Order: sequence, then structure tokens, then C-alpha cells
Amino acid sequence: MNQNKVKTISNLFEGREIRSIWDSEKGDYYFSVVDVISALTGSTNPRNYWNMLKKRMTEEEQSELYTKCVQLKMKSAKDGKNYLTDTLDTKGILRLIESVPSPKAEPFKLWLASLGSERIDEVFDPEIAIKRAVDYYRKRGYSDKWIEARLKGILNRNKLTDIWKEGGISKDYEYAILTNEIYKEWSGMKANEYKSFKGLRKESLRDNMTDVEVLLTDLGETAARELAKEYKPYGLDQNKEIAKRGGRIAKNTRDNLENELRKSVISKQNNLNYQYIDEIEKLERKSH
Repeated sequence: MNQNKVKTISNLFEGREIRSIWDSEKGDYYFSVVDVISALTGSTNPRNYWNMLKKRMTEEEQSELYTKCVQLKMKSAKDGKNYLTDTLDTKGILRLIESVPSPKAEPFKLWLASLGSERIDEVFDPEIAIKRAVDYYRKRGYSDKWIEARLKGILNRNKLTDIWKEGGISKDYEYAILTNEIYKEWSGMKANEYKSFKGLRKESLRDNMTDVEVLLTDLGETAARELAKEYKPYGLDQNKEIAKRGGRIAKNTRDNLENELRKSVISKQNNLNYQYIDEIEKLERKSH
């Protein structure tokens, strides 16, 4: 493997980072051993755990596993620098799992299996992922116009979260709060309330919006982004005020459109091809 032509790829298993490197010649991943041990055991010092495991294997004359380790340079989350790290290919990791007692062994094996060749290909050719998304939406009956707006919305959303990050926003709940401020201003509902209004649970809210709802959402977020770039708020409170102002710009557009249409553009319409059982039961009770 030409170490100069590879990069560290980070995947998450139950919220834990698993660093890996893709060997295109071999067609396989090499995973950081200490990351895998950390995920399996929850150890606060997985490096020591690995050292003790290697020692035990030597004493029991079962050193075959760690002799197959390949040291590759991987980027450290602590300082962003590359350090030589013990790695094993997928087969080696499966052997490692057998040596580490853990209730997470089976879930981890399933996780490994989920890292299929399609996802691997996407790492090196992002266009594959975009095509997959387009195909996904087309098969579900979305128009090309809707798909175009949705993909642009994803890009604009990433630009917004980058600006928020520069403004001192780092926690997931802070991003959620700011998003809700935008939604509340233009739609009158938080994201979870909006989902409930549409009869959704875990499904994506934006995937179940009409063209107009998607455009208003994008307008609110784009406006918030441009305002943040101009006024450079810092911290949650200042960013909340900017998010509200962005949402109000979308609300003004909504009001103008509704005045012309003489009806609300907020719709209960969703794109589900099913209903939740308890919702059906509620409807049945109302009909009796």
C-alpha cells in the first residue's frame, strides 16, 4: 500500500470513532485496533488493553493475530497529526473480536458488514452518493424539480452549520435549538411539532415537505447564514437572534404568497406510503 496516497477514513459505531484506511489494491479496510477495542470494551485506556492482550497471546503462543498487524499512519483526533497505528484488515478484526469478550461483538460484526463496497466507493467518488440520492428520490415519485431543491438545500444547510461552528456553536443540541428558531419563525412550529403535524416520527421532515415548504425552509436558513456572515454573532444567544431574523424573512415571503393564494402553504401532506397503527386506531375511534 502506498501510504502517501491514502487518508484516514472515520466511521462511527454507536457514536465511537473507528479510524480506517482503504487499501484499493487489496480491496479491504485496515481498522485501528485500539479504536475497535475501545468500541467493544468501553475501556478508558484501550492501548493498554491491546498491549496486555498481545502479551497474553505471546504467553499462550497465539501471536498470529498481532503479527498480522500493519502499522499505518492515521490522523489523531487529539492534535490532527498522523501517527503510526496498529491496524488489522477486516478478517483480522473479526479474529480480534473472538479474543475480546464483549456483548457488542455481534452488533460490531453487523456494523462491519454494513461497510459494503457501495459505501467504500462513495468515499473516493462522491458523485456515486449523489446519484444514489437522486435514484432514491426518483423511485419514490419525487419530481426532478423537488430533488434539485432538496440537494441544494443540503448544501446550503452545510454552509449554515459551518457558519454556526465559526460562531462558537459546537454541541448537537445547540444546532437543534437554532434550527428550531428558524422553523418557529416562519412556520409557527418547532421541527418535532412540524413532524407530528405531518404524521411523521423518525422520517426526514424535509423529505416530506412540499416544494413550497422546502423553498421556505431553505430561504430561512440561507437568510440566517447571510446575516450571520454579516453580523458575526458568537455563542448561542447571539446566534438565536440571527436565526430568528432569518426565519422572519422566510415568514414574510410565506405571508405574501398566502395572501395571493388565499390559503395556507403549510401542508399536512407527506410522502409516506404507510400509516402508523396507533394513528389508524385514533381515526377509527373518532369514526365510532
